Amino acid sequence: MMENVILEAKGICKSFSGVPVLSQVDFSVRKGEIHALMGENGAGKSTLIKILTGVYTKDSGSVFWDGKKVEINSYKDCQKLGMACIYQELSVIPPLTVAQNVFLGREPRKLGLIDHKKMNEMTQALIDQYDFPLEPGALVSNLGIGLRQLVEILKGLSCDSRLLIMDEPTASLSGKEAESLFSIIDTLRKKGVSIIYISHRLEEVYRLSDRLTVLRDGKNAAVLNHDEIEPKKVIQTMIGKVVDESAGSSKEMRKNSNEVVLEVQNLSDGTGFFRHVSFQAHKGEILGLGGLIGAGRTELVRAIYGIDRYREGTILLNGQALKPSPRTSIRAGFGFVPEDRRGQGFIPLLSINRNTALTNYDRIKKNGLAVSDKDELEMCREAIRRIDIRPADPQKQVGLMSGGNQQKVVLGKWLMRDLKVLIVDEPTAGIDVGAKDEIYGILEELAKNGVVVILVSSDLQELIRVSHRILVMRKGAIIQEFDSGVVTQSMVLEAASGLMKKEEAV
Repeated sequence: MMENVILEAKGICKSFSGVPVLSQVDFSVRKGEIHALMGENGAGKSTLIKILTGVYTKDSGSVFWDGKKVEINSYKDCQKLGMACIYQELSVIPPLTVAQNVFLGREPRKLGLIDHKKMNEMTQALIDQYDFPLEPGALVSNLGIGLRQLVEILKGLSCDSRLLIMDEPTASLSGKEAESLFSIIDTLRKKGVSIIYISHRLEEVYRLSDRLTVLRDGKNAAVLNHDEIEPKKVIQTMIGKVVDESAGSSKEMRKNSNEVVLEVQNLSDGTGFFRHVSFQAHKGEILGLGGLIGAGRTELVRAIYGIDRYREGTILLNGQALKPSPRTSIRAGFGFVPEDRRGQGFIPLLSINRNTALTNYDRIKKNGLAVSDKDELEMCREAIRRIDIRPADPQKQVGLMSGGNQQKVVLGKWLMRDLKVLIVDEPTAGIDVGAKDEIYGILEELAKNGVVVILVSSDLQELIRVSHRILVMRKGAIIQEFDSGVVTQSMVLEAASGLMKKEEAV
């Protein structure tokens, strides 16, 4: 083992229920190196990381830390070595404050009691150091998913780790927050901290990483140095086909002239998340909602669907006033894909069959009081066929599937209905480029069939690639509309940051 290698895994194998997930995987990280890890959903990335952090036990193979063979049987073991992991699925505890989450299990004490004042001071020092938009005493339950991700990152940084593992750290971050994170990563690298960076975003991997390991079907597919990281080459290595990841950097917007399906008039929530919002969405249109984290996009679409209440304003569907609630919205032809798919989009312990049926029991035949199992299964198989859910097993537990296929299940249950409006919030966060392309195709097909698709996305490339028209929100209000001419990522970001005047958008 080389002296400058801090972590090395050799010949790692892991199976679940006899099905190989990792097969003879080798992986190493040098001191002060950013080593990216890529692969399709289900390629084995998360399994490898969970073995390195003690969540799973390996079937065979060896792990070395600073040249010495080690056994990592728990997360505490990896922390003692000097590793910290920021998982894609957040582990923050909503009822606790930011400070309590950051120092959970490591609270400073005074006379045997937790010293809350010192803990808040320590957290504030970290917040100041990395310029995060957080407050030590803020309840995490009051933060959106993007800010919760920042709490998770801060938690990892607080451990003064020698190796930091970041699993899709920018999945829910907007451009500004992502840029802040990249600066932090550069600073950590200069200080000699090693980083394992897991991401599906090739532009991030190319920008940050010194080396890249690609996994495919649980095996090593390639180890590339920075100058060998070419997007087309990486994607072809991952999935065996070329997907144009660069598509979406700019696009000509077009205003839809079809009839108005959804109209929002002067909508305000009364608490400041969004205020005096008005817009129209036309039949067959993909309407993008852009903006920085905290701009009010998620709060707005949740209110339109009826999850959260609004204080004033009117929502019209095909010219008729709608008083939304999840039940009335579903019956009226709405579908909703939330940003937190695991927490709100599906029930992990239930099968594909049961998850697909959740929003469709009114359409499934009943034998007396019992639901027809045959019709329920037939509906599930139709959803599996329509959007290529893998594995195509109706009884597969959704919580055990890859992120891309979990999202397909969330989408699939809505495709079984006669949709008029589908709201999708961060639909491809943490999903590989192949699955992204498939989901984009699903949204585009829905629009061709006359469905209004409202897309909330912090991924500027995605927002521009998929949307026909874009509304940009800032501080709870729509401050810019792009409905004609060529629009670029920088234009949307400038508008979201308040740097673009309305007359500059053509």
